Amino acid sequence: MEEPQSKEPASEAVTPVLLESPRPEGREEQQRPSPEETQQYRFDGQETKGSKFITSSVSDFSDPVYKEIAITNGCINRMSKEELRAKLSEFKLETRGVKDVLKKRLKNYYKKQKLMLKESNCADSYYDYICIIDFEATCEEGNPPEFVHEIIEFPVVLLNTHTLEIEDTFQQYVRPEINTQLSDFCISLTGITQDQVDRADTFPQVLKKVIDWMKLKELGTKYKYSILTDGSWDMSKFLNIQCQLSRLKYPPFAKKWINIRKSYGNFYKRKRKGPGVGTSKPQLVWEGNLTCDASGNLCKLLGD
Repeated sequence: MEEPQSKEPASEAVTPVLLESPRPEGREEQQRPSPEETQQYRFDGQETKGSKFITSSVSDFSDPVYKEIAITNGCINRMSKEELRAKLSEFKLETRGVKDVLKKRLKNYYKKQKLMLKESNCADSYYDYICIIDFEATCEEGNPPEFVHEIIEFPVVLLNTHTLEIEDTFQQYVRPEINTQLSDFCISLTGITQDQVDRADTFPQVLKKVIDWMKLKELGTKYKYSILTDGSWDMSKFLNIQCQLSRLKYPPFAKKWINIRKSYGNFYKRKRKGPGVGTSKPQLVWEGNLTCDASGNLCKLLGD
């Protein structure tokens, strides 16, 4: 379900991004140790010849990779200009410049390599499953600001990230309690009939079934997972409003999510046009009703 404006009480989960953090570095120029004190250092943060680890003052960083980077920077700071040039040449990097420039060049190289390695490791085992959700809600033509939206369909598609196959689905209609009669516009837009919602459970009952289904699939216990939506409105507006109307606590599983609309636009450098994210790709054909089958279509986009 789509809504152009919303106030977001929760936050979106984003595809993992490694952020640079300020890190202390040693002074650029340090006194060279005497020949008796000179030791060769490895760039994995350890000294050679069985000596002790080089100490660092970055123990407050949450991720160990930043400690490794700081240790490597300390090693680089102790290198002579000739050593810097030799190491840069080994990696086929530019060797011209003053000593400070050579240091910065080598530090940037090691930092990039370490962060890329960590990102690769994280990507291999970040999520086992993606739960694709696209609510349908009561609506009126023109979307009047005073209209109260109620969820009338709760669909979940469970995508295995290792096989890119749909393993299971959950789908339940929901009986609205404020605007009990669906407008002709809503029926036409969603494809959901009055009879379907009249025979459905209320939202608290359906939400309990969703949570039980997720527990049955061992999501959050045995398997890592994330919610994925087309835009932020499903979680930040429709689910938030519905929980307030039903006097329910906002479910923990919905406090973070992946916004595929944002991720797709950032990756392909384009804004979404038309009713379906990704339909601008020539090889993708949107299937079924544009709203009722949205979760399945989003799954198709992910598997492309």
